[in-house]
Amino acid sequence: MTNEPNKNCRGKRRDLAGVVIRNTHPKTLVVSTTRRIQHPLYKKYMNVRKKYYVHDEKKTAKVGDHILFVESRPISKLKRWRLKEVLKEKTQ
Repeated sequence: MTNEPNKNCRGKRRDLAGVVIRNTHPKTLVVSTTRRIQHPLYKKYMNVRKKYYVHDEKKTAKVGDHILFVESRPISKLKRWRLKEVLKEKTQ
């Protein structure tokens, strides 16, 4: 029995969900995620937003869609995430 890790296993990749806020770049989405945190001193709950650049090879997601995206190797200077699936499309 050896302690070497499995060569085929890439480890656990993080996945996040968010809303597409921009898709003007080719094959790139800008996705906003929101999480609630409690202020350490004042104990007030706040919404904290963060933007991620997500690679969308097939250009399937549109602005307003809720998507699931997964961590990947660096694709460009800012892109480190790939689109996994579109959870809910924006309703007109």
